[in-house]
Amino acid sequence: MLDLQKYSCLGAALRDALDRFASDTCLIEADRDREKVRLTYSDFKEISLPLARALEDADFDPADRAAILMTNQSKWLISAYAILYCGGVLVPLDYKLTAAEQLALLAHSKAEVLVVEYYLWRAIMQEPEFQNIKTRLVLVTEAPLGAELAGAFRWEDFKRKGAPDFVMREREDVACIVYSSGTGGRPKGCVLTHENYLEQCRSLTAWYPFWPGVRYLSILPTNHAIDFMVGFIGPFVCGACVVHLRTLRPEFVRDAFVRYRITYVSLVPMIVKNLERGLRAKFDELPAWKRVLLNQMIGINKTLTRGRPRVKLSRFLLPKVHRAFGGQLLALITGGAFMEPSTTQFFYDLGIPVVNGYGLTEAGTALTLNDLNPFRADTVGKPLPGVELRVISPNDEGIGEIAVRSKTVMSHYLDDPELTLETIVDGWLLTGDLGRFEKRGHLQLFGRKKNMIVTEGGKNIYPEDIETVFDGLPVKEYCVFAANYVWPQKELGREMLTIALRLEQNQHFDNHLLEEIIARNRRLPDFKRVRGYLVWEKDFPRTASMKIKRQALAEEIGKSKPREAVVGL
Repeated sequence: MLDLQKYSCLGAALRDALDRFASDTCLIEADRDREKVRLTYSDFKEISLPLARALEDADFDPADRAAILMTNQSKWLISAYAILYCGGVLVPLDYKLTAAEQLALLAHSKAEVLVVEYYLWRAIMQEPEFQNIKTRLVLVTEAPLGAELAGAFRWEDFKRKGAPDFVMREREDVACIVYSSGTGGRPKGCVLTHENYLEQCRSLTAWYPFWPGVRYLSILPTNHAIDFMVGFIGPFVCGACVVHLRTLRPEFVRDAFVRYRITYVSLVPMIVKNLERGLRAKFDELPAWKRVLLNQMIGINKTLTRGRPRVKLSRFLLPKVHRAFGGQLLALITGGAFMEPSTTQFFYDLGIPVVNGYGLTEAGTALTLNDLNPFRADTVGKPLPGVELRVISPNDEGIGEIAVRSKTVMSHYLDDPELTLETIVDGWLLTGDLGRFEKRGHLQLFGRKKNMIVTEGGKNIYPEDIETVFDGLPVKEYCVFAANYVWPQKELGREMLTIALRLEQNQHFDNHLLEEIIARNRRLPDFKRVRGYLVWEKDFPRTASMKIKRQALAEEIGKSKPREAVVGL
């Protein structure tokens, strides 16, 4: 890979990578069972530079901001490189937001340029606020010839001949403005510098290097901090290949693992959990003698890999399991939300390590990762090289707010000095997350500081911690709340914990499920026990990284159901 210490900006590192790995494949784009695009690094360069030249001719100046709003595809990365080549600032926007929300973030970011997918642009044009849009140049991908684009240009036609001038940026210059997935009504644009990304890439590849021949399956949105780093910057500076899917239907994702012999993939915990359910269901369908044999092989693998992963051995012992993932998978990478230890242990026992990590947009991508030396299912790993973590004001159990100091921490929040001063204090980023360190330096998480509940007896309760006891509950999803959080009563200390349940389609709440909840509840100390439940009829609202939006869910439940809807346990 490139020595990133020698570079002052992402554009320069990527430019050198395109030349160094010219003949290697950098991008594959597949739609269902059909491959649409396959590009070498040389091909990528030939497509990107005419776009950069056209931006240059359109008076796109260094430090101008350019938003990208599209699903995972080759044009996302091509556009990003062209923008960085011109010295511009990227503003990745979430395509899952509503058109009104996207317009609001466009206005907040003051983006001069927008690169947008056609179906998203059509939705934006229909919004009342569209008439106030101030973005001066819009490039629309995959727009039909002759389509009404309200003054925008077709991306495919926007190119010019001739070599564009490369614009060098400095490490302290802004590279990206990324909107935090925790954004509610107040936009939180995290201003990240070239140094933030270069240092983040160095620390991640120190533990998990990429190389030519590695194939990374890009499933998370590229606008998300994780996939922008490990699905674009990281693979490219190492000469690896990124595989994009234009569909996330499970059967085509499974096919992609096998067809492209995937090496790494990043997944949110919810998808990892779904994979576990699918595998367990297949195991349950096996004839009794095959199930006995499988369990024996899993047991042998557990014994021989207790200290560290031995992937080649695991592939030999459990060949069918590994062939289902393409036979080359080294690890599943996950983070962004809580991951049940039982799920990470399940995959590790099969010889497929789940690399659990912790991070936040304000700190680039990741702060901790499990280095698998040894494997720990109950933590989010150790601090990455160059990352300092500390626990502020720990209680008797060692739990306190996590603070971070690192070259990966953002510069500031866009146009919000007050929030910046509240969040970055004396060079330390206050994460708002609660955690503690174990003896070997591993970090354990206990939820968000704002979600912490103080009981009448002065005990601290963390809803996310309680939820671990209900891991594997046979429902679609669940969430633990303090009743006063959902239905404010202004009663300090007198909290009743409630579990909100979202059932599977056609599932009914029955005595078996009730008994399962009661049995798990008994495992908790009395002051932590859930005292009631309710069944919610809609899917829980989630962020781009698939975290449950607790506040939004609580507000929906509070408006739609009276407190009396809670059934006692």
